[in-house]
Amino acid sequence: MSFPDVIPQLANDLSQLFVKTERHEQLLHQAAMLAEQFRQNMRQIDEEAMFPFEHFNRLKETNYLSLTVPNQFGGQELSLYELILIQERLSQGDASTGLCAGWHLGLVYDIRERNTWNRRTFEWLCREIVERKAVINRLATEEATGSPTRGGKPVTTAVKRDGKWILTGRKSFASMAEALDYSLVTATIADTGKVGFFLVDHRLDGIRIEQTWNMIAMRGTRSDDVIFDHVELPQDALVELDQLEFVKGGGSRAWLLHIPACYLGTAIAARNYAISFALHYQPNSVFEPIIHLSHVRQKIAQMDMELFQARHFLYFVAERWDTLPEKRPFMDRELAAAKYIALNSANRVVDLAMRIVGAKSLQLSNPLQQYYRDVRAGLHNPPMEDAVLELLASQAISNGTTTAKKANTNPHPSPTI
Repeated sequence: MSFPDVIPQLANDLSQLFVKTERHEQLLHQAAMLAEQFRQNMRQIDEEAMFPFEHFNRLKETNYLSLTVPNQFGGQELSLYELILIQERLSQGDASTGLCAGWHLGLVYDIRERNTWNRRTFEWLCREIVERKAVINRLATEEATGSPTRGGKPVTTAVKRDGKWILTGRKSFASMAEALDYSLVTATIADTGKVGFFLVDHRLDGIRIEQTWNMIAMRGTRSDDVIFDHVELPQDALVELDQLEFVKGGGSRAWLLHIPACYLGTAIAARNYAISFALHYQPNSVFEPIIHLSHVRQKIAQMDMELFQARHFLYFVAERWDTLPEKRPFMDRELAAAKYIALNSANRVVDLAMRIVGAKSLQLSNPLQQYYRDVRAGLHNPPMEDAVLELLASQAISNGTTTAKKANTNPHPSPTI
């Protein structure tokens, strides 16, 4: 059952909460138009576990995938706040498309903000994205190491030979595997033991995809395995060295906020469907649609309370990152907490939506069962819940220890936050 006359308006009403400028309005309108197109294909993509090539063609046609590219190279140089704004709205149409677009957009944003690449190489990549509509993702996860956020060293290796790099290994959970034009591949450099990021052109020989993606959630991401079998790379393919330190200790980079934005978008879609259902559904045991029943109204209020808390905190952290660059080195806790809060709230929202709709929410034809499966996947995207809690606990204990030491000289100490 769908309610096309109500759902888009509900979605736009919520999204408007965080629009502050005319540019925000324009960006949001673009994301909303795409989301409503993609929503029509969401079920088919999930059932067939197929990559949404049609959606990505639309993203390319509308220059959506170049939005985080710097202005000087043909993009719109989106801020973190703006990235979250559009990704949350886009993901209301199809979560798999939203997450995949987020990996691409977020990666370009991260490279731009850290400014650690050779300028000529980054400009070349940006031109590829703007002019050739190239798609890129970071490939770092491996079976032997698990998530790169755990700090494991890549088993994939890079060996220097005759002025070239020979890349050998396998990467798992490679979202968009069959749609990638380029990837940033983590590998251990054989002669030094250091970890490097290598920019890899997927047109090269020795690269193949093994279809291992057989999950119940986010099926359209096609996060299959990518195998690199003695792939020859040019010497300048090594674009970064030892850039994995940010994952140690449970920290997070700002670009990863595209993840909670995606899953909050999924939760909003579930919320909107549940409200639309309640507006229309009237069993013969009551005299009006169930939207008027007190227990249904309470659940709607609970959904919005969860979304208020999670979204306001997420957008607050993003805006703080954008406007206070001097604070960025100290924002690990806020960035990690934003993801933790958002994902737990998103899961609760979908659960409440299903309680409103009842047993019908379990029908395979009902979008809520897909929202339920998809939103669960976010719990396993970085940073993981236990790492976030450990990060916050370690910081609190460290601050407490410092405060205790100061108490020797200060008779009225106060905790540090």
